Parts: sequence; structure tokens; C-alpha cells
Amino acid sequence: MSARRRLSLGERLVIAAPYLWIGAFFLAPMLLIAKISVSQSVLARPPYRPIFEPSDSLAAIWAKAQTFSFDAYRALMSDTLYLESYLSSLTIAAVSTLITLIIAYPFALAMARAPERLRPMLIGLAAAPFWTSFLIRVYAWIALLKDEGLINNALMALGLISAPMQMFATTGAVVVGIVYSYLPFMLLPLYAALERQDPSLREAAADLGASPAQIFLRVTLPLSREGVVAGVLLVFIPAVGEFVIPDLLGGSETLMIGRTLWNDFFSNHDWPAASAAAIALVAVLMIPLLLWERARLADEDDAR
Repeated sequence: MSARRRLSLGERLVIAAPYLWIGAFFLAPMLLIAKISVSQSVLARPPYRPIFEPSDSLAAIWAKAQTFSFDAYRALMSDTLYLESYLSSLTIAAVSTLITLIIAYPFALAMARAPERLRPMLIGLAAAPFWTSFLIRVYAWIALLKDEGLINNALMALGLISAPMQMFATTGAVVVGIVYSYLPFMLLPLYAALERQDPSLREAAADLGASPAQIFLRVTLPLSREGVVAGVLLVFIPAVGEFVIPDLLGGSETLMIGRTLWNDFFSNHDWPAASAAAIALVAVLMIPLLLWERARLADEDDAR
């Protein structure tokens, strides 16, 4: 067996680049938020204490660290607003993700079964919403869903309704906005999983007498599991913490954790409480990732 080749400095830098990126733009901000979550809320700028200065001595750092407390986390457990915000966010995100999956799967399947010369064009059309600003696309739904909007006017012109339906400023409008905005994030992973499936497996199943429905349920769907999981995570996780869509399309009764965090940060100026809620949200969202990783490892062990 030959000895392993030593990596050059350039190769090491290339390998280290993603880890440096994650450390600088994810771990470092999360550590800062974690630090704020155990700080004390004060009427100042910034609105929390203690603040560590580069000139602080070790004794000063230790003295400031002793003022840390978990009051924000205790308040988080006792305030029903946060619990209601979490449950509402998880429910809206789960419903939106399910609807997105139901809509995206047939489209992804049609794209994967289309002639190869058409697939690049179909992928471009699937990614076309990204060519327009996210904010503009959400504002477009306001024009569609309002009482005097295009949908109500069209329905009244056709005689299907006599008065405008209340669609805007509802939880349903938030679900519609999330489904529309995050549909490409579900569609593209599904297409990638379906496109690389071996057609001979479906042909073999058909030769053995399987019906089209059985082929889909026993061959196509199981083999696309990784694409389904990837799409679900890409939609569900950002949908839970969504702020723009609920703020623009939702009503005052549409409660989501993103709006609650915004109010704590910018209206109440209670940064420790908002930071504690953000850390708790990250912990909650880590659960499906850990469960998926555990299931994946278990499948690999069974395959061995």
C-alpha cells in the first residue's frame, strides 16, 4: 500500500475555505447571539450588559462573565407568547412544506422524464423566479390577494362570487406566499434525485408485472427519498423563521417567531430575550437534521 500523499498548502487552503466560511459567517455570529442571550437587558446602546472591550484585563473579563444569567431563557419558558409563536411557526411551515412537496413532485418528475434537449430550458424556467427580487414577488401577491385585487375582480366578473373574499392578511395568504417563494428550493433537489434514477429499474418492475402506481410507490418514490428530504429541509427550516412574508401577507393574528423576534429586537429593545429565542429556535431546527442523520447512518449500517 502506498503512503498517503501530503497535501500542498494550496490544497489545504481549498479544503479549509468552507470551514473558515462557516466559522466566520455562522459560528461567530451564533456565539455572539449566545453571549447576548445570557446578558442583562439595559436601557443603553447596545441594550445589554456586559460588553467586553479589547483592553479588558483577565480580571475584568472574569468579573463581567460572572454577571451572566439565564433570566432570558427562564422568561422564554414562562411567556406563552414564545410558545405560541413557535407552535404557529412550526404548523405554518409544516403545512407550507407539505403543499410545496405535493406541487413540486409532479413537476420535478415531468422535468426528469422530459427529453434531454428540453431539460436545460425547464431547469431555467424553474429557477426563473430567482431572477426577480424576492420582495417584489411578495408584493405582487398583495396585488393579487387584496379585496380589490386581480383574483377577486376576476371571480366577481365571472359571477362566481358576489362580494370580495377575504384572502389578504390571513394565515392562508402566508402559506401561499411561502409555497410560491420556496417552490424552486423543493423542485430542484427533487429533479436532481429523479433525473439520476436508472430507467432500467422501472422497466424491470414493469416486466415483473408491476402497475404504473406500484412502480411509482416501490421504485420511483423510494429512490427519490434523498431529494425529498433535501427539499423538505430547504423549505421547512427557512419557513419557520420567515419574517418578510408574514409581515407583508399576514394579518395581526398571524403569529410567527420571526415577527416576535423582530419586535423584541427593534420595538422592545430586549436583545437578550430575542437572542435566547433565536438560540432556542436553532436548537429546535437541529432536531430534524439530527434525526435524518441518525436514520441515514442506520441505513448505511444495515447496508453493510
